Amino acid sequence: MSHYHAIVWIDHREARVFHFNPTDADKQVIHPDKPAKHLHHKAGELGPGHAPADHEFLHAVAQAVADAGAVLITGPGNAKNQLVKHIESHDAPLKKLIAGVETVDHPSDGQLVAHARKYFKAEDRMTK
Repeated sequence: MSHYHAIVWIDHREARVFHFNPTDADKQVIHPDKPAKHLHHKAGELGPGHAPADHEFLHAVAQAVADAGAVLITGPGNAKNQLVKHIESHDAPLKKLIAGVETVDHPSDGQLVAHARKYFKAEDRMTK
């Protein structure tokens, strides 16, 4: 069976990408060349307190899902939104693949794939 759907779980240290179908899943883990340190915003300091976008990392993640038919982007923080903005700005043809963006804390691989299967089962019923 082929893998039409994909899910990405991303933070600033790694991206876990799964291409899956109802019975099978393939995993790919992508790490940035220069991982960002965890930043905390303190009162009285300038700046947003977020790690800057690593466009090479985001591009590698975008390319990892380029052959999917639909992608759910998840993660606990700002990296998922940076990935969407990167795709919109630098990989525009992939924008149409984004089925949704959700905040998901730190699930296991099995929990993440189960969540994606449930999401796309409902999403596919709505779009057909």
